[in-house]
Amino acid sequence: MARICDERSLTYFGFGGTGIGAIRHKGFIPWDDDIDIGMPAQDLEQLIKVIREEHADVYDVIDASIDSNYPLATTRIMLKGTQFCEETLAELPLDLGIFLDMYAFDNVADDEVAYRKQAWDAWFWSHIRILISVPRPVILIGGWKGALLRVACASAYGLARLLHLSPQFAYRREREARERYANVKTRRIGYLHDTDRFTQTLAWTDIKPLLYLDFEDMKLPFPQGIDTLLKVTYGDYMQLPPVEKRKNHFPARLDFGPY
Repeated sequence: MARICDERSLTYFGFGGTGIGAIRHKGFIPWDDDIDIGMPAQDLEQLIKVIREEHADVYDVIDASIDSNYPLATTRIMLKGTQFCEETLAELPLDLGIFLDMYAFDNVADDEVAYRKQAWDAWFWSHIRILISVPRPVILIGGWKGALLRVACASAYGLARLLHLSPQFAYRREREARERYANVKTRRIGYLHDTDRFTQTLAWTDIKPLLYLDFEDMKLPFPQGIDTLLKVTYGDYMQLPPVEKRKNHFPARLDFGPY
């Protein structure tokens, strides 16, 4: 993936827990199990096109535009000939393999009111799409709050079914919100589907020039303001979490877990 992007000058960067892993561990967080790679939406579309046209013998690609049964907002680049499916997605008619999750960062409005409307619309419809397809999503919150969220998810699933909302309809609404400023040169891009829809919005001045950090046996690009961005999201991320919170988050994740 990195080679294809570099050959075509496509922008990509690590973020979230991958940034913590690079700075704190020089690679994967020891108890973590994935890698978070973001791309401007237009660049990700180009990457998907190249993979499907030139590397289909090695990789499969899936997202909601390719298969409406896929309920997540990410794009998966999967190693062809492998099989891997999280328990949460096991009942869906999907052919899933060992994967790399890619996060599309869309242009977001410079005007704050318009931005918040865009973020809410994209977030709402992407989560409705999950609830329509997955009545029992993994919720990384315990106690009474987690129990309440699970009841709310089940209720929302029932209501969506009652109203005959389809994943295709929800995806069209989600896509419209995401692409609202696709043809506008904006100061920021954002992944608008996280639990807090505002935390993964990055100014271009915080992204470029990219900062290359050691990650396992390679150099991985990150937004040049990665340290500040991580502190805003996680606080003192250099402090290791308690042992009981050192959990992976391999199921269909709706949240950033404790890093």
